Amino acid sequence: MSATLRRWPGARAVLAAAGLVLAAGGAQAGLFDDEEARKAILDLRARIAASDEKAAARSAELAEQIATLKRSLLDLNNQLEAMRADMAKLRGGGEQMQRDIADLQKRQKDAAQVLDERMRKFEPAKVAVDGKEFMADPDERRAYDEAMAALRSGEFDKAVAGLGAFQKRYPASGYGDSVRFWLGNALYGKRDYKDAVASFRAFVTASPEHPRAPEALLALANSQAEMKDPRGARKTIDELLKSYPSSEAALAGKERLTSLK
Repeated sequence: MSATLRRWPGARAVLAAAGLVLAAGGAQAGLFDDEEARKAILDLRARIAASDEKAAARSAELAEQIATLKRSLLDLNNQLEAMRADMAKLRGGGEQMQRDIADLQKRQKDAAQVLDERMRKFEPAKVAVDGKEFMADPDERRAYDEAMAALRSGEFDKAVAGLGAFQKRYPASGYGDSVRFWLGNALYGKRDYKDAVASFRAFVTASPEHPRAPEALLALANSQAEMKDPRGARKTIDELLKSYPSSEAALAGKERLTSLK
């Protein structure tokens, strides 16, 4: 009971009051008898016991509340740690996603470039020959370039075959004038002067304004001279001097006339 009295000052007050009652009872024995004193003590004890029970119940309730708060705090802390872990995973996943997207974009760009390059191999492209611009498809350009490569390397038979095949396959090509001119040169190179004359003449007739027309007439006259046709050669040079008097070919034609008999 002493511990209970220390915890509850009110109980000490009650006991003190009881002591006073008992003391007073001793002094005033005529007012209270022993039975009434025992009832007073029993009632006091009952009230003290009820107070102790309430205090114990309140203490237990507080302890339970504290335990509940601790569990709640622990649960919140665990949730916070889980959220931090999830955020870290999300950041890591986001960074990986960004890397994946960047890699995908690069591969898409590379694939588009490869596709463009492949498409260009099949699409017509603008080319320029002797100051003339026109569109030519890849096969057309390839056939012309191969024939010209053979001519530049002195493979006149191969050049004649390539240029002749080109004329048949691409009769309306923008390369047409150039093909006729260089075909005449290839024929001259293989000493097929008759066909060279025909090719140069076809070129001049089709394109009299072409920048190589004076040169074609001079080559035509040289072919005629090689065929032992000086009269025809002189006539062609006269045509050259009349049609293109200021050209370099005309100057060379004048010198050529002196050697023709």
